[in-house]
Amino acid sequence: MVAAMANFMEYDVYDLELTSVKDNSELKKLLIEVSNKAMIVIEDIDFSLDLTGQRKKKKKTEDLEDTEEKKEAAEKEEEKQSKEKLEEALIRRGRMDKHIEMPLCGFEAFKVLSRNYLDVEWHDSYHKIGELLEEAEMSPADVAENLMPKYEGEATDDCFKRLVEALEDAKEEAEKKKKKAEEEGEAAKMAETEETKKKAVKETAIQHSSKETKENN
Repeated sequence: MVAAMANFMEYDVYDLELTSVKDNSELKKLLIEVSNKAMIVIEDIDFSLDLTGQRKKKKKTEDLEDTEEKKEAAEKEEEKQSKEKLEEALIRRGRMDKHIEMPLCGFEAFKVLSRNYLDVEWHDSYHKIGELLEEAEMSPADVAENLMPKYEGEATDDCFKRLVEALEDAKEEAEKKKKKAEEEGEAAKMAETEETKKKAVKETAIQHSSKETKENN
């Protein structure tokens, strides 16, 4: 999409990797060197990246015990807050003029890409690709990258085979993420149940102690 817009408007395209920028001075220097008619692409913006030279935020862990479970909980909460702050920073008035939805690639979008890149209306692998697209998470750009020929004269079958392999890898990765999320959810429920039990035991002990005190008095 970026390439298409740049070609249409005859703009240069710059890919800016923020993690390789040392500080604000270097960032300003890079931006000054950019041509007037240019599009700057910034991928995977990490809100926790501090361009003043400090690369990592300090984590607030004063009230956390030094346990692996609570460390993971703190990291997840920090990641969630970072995403929320990033969203607020980007959608602030004047920061973003146009929102473009970039959904995952569906079967209909895949067929359009197949026609555009390979001039193919139907292929034996379409059924399998359709099933994989429902289970895997892959953007249209990644589908196109795996689908397009890598050299002149590359066989169409090889292009579809490469895409199927990439989708299978994406499906496997999605299944791992889902399994991990389920395991973390179960662990959180167990921890919550254990905490509830401890609280109940503590309250019972307090009540028992209070009762004994009253009887002694």
